[in-house]
Amino acid sequence: MKTLGYYNGVIDELDRMQVPMLDRACYFGDGVYDVSFSRNHKIYALEEHVSRFFQSAARLRMQPRMTEEELCALLCELVQRLEDGELWVYFQLSRGTGFRTHAFLEKEESNLWIMIRPMPIKDTYKPMRCISMEDTRFYHCNVKSLNLLPNVLATQATVEAGVGECILHRGETVTECAHSNLSILKDGVLLTHPANEMILAGTGRAHLLKACRGFGIPVREECYTMKELMEADEVIITSASALCIPVCEVDGTPVGGKAPTVLRKLQDHLLGEFLRETEA
Repeated sequence: MKTLGYYNGVIDELDRMQVPMLDRACYFGDGVYDVSFSRNHKIYALEEHVSRFFQSAARLRMQPRMTEEELCALLCELVQRLEDGELWVYFQLSRGTGFRTHAFLEKEESNLWIMIRPMPIKDTYKPMRCISMEDTRFYHCNVKSLNLLPNVLATQATVEAGVGECILHRGETVTECAHSNLSILKDGVLLTHPANEMILAGTGRAHLLKACRGFGIPVREECYTMKELMEADEVIITSASALCIPVCEVDGTPVGGKAPTVLRKLQDHLLGEFLRETEA
């Protein structure tokens, strides 16, 4: 198979898959999702992504069809059906299927979607240009919800501006990006927004924090401002596909580039971790 779609046990190429119109994801975005990457048929940080997936589901009172262990086993089995190479591994849970009504039953049977297709991770060493926007998303950012319209609009703005990401802020406080986490290095200390309801604390972020602590780089999980970001030694984007990408420009103004040795140490470590954990 070149791509793979899965819906409650039905498997086919993505362009041949069909789902019911009455799936609650279709009219409410009533679901959660997660995503990772596979290389050599090994899914990177799989248990961390699946654990977050189940945490998001629990926050929305959803009942997955299987256990975390069963989902991990299923995903590992499905990536084996595609050719070698780096693969985008996406999975989502919708609350169930039924006629449109806002209220839901506690015991509704959920629907599991899985999509897998070839896609490389991003170049860790290629700096990224960004823009910034006011963060107007809802206050459940720590749930990886299917309701992504604000993120869609922010991402469209990056496409139209010809840049790689959109940095979000509430007033002067930086939160994260349209689909990435954001951290800054200043005077040898890494600052990143606290993992509360205002951001989705990604696995890439977690690996960056662990790497910093391993290298003796102090980590402070606290709010910082756009002014502090613009004056930072380095601005770092992390996600499932962006392991440790520096930001070189925000709203047309150059940023970062003042701690290249520390940055390269983190990049080499995180890319090496990905390569080791996904080697054949």
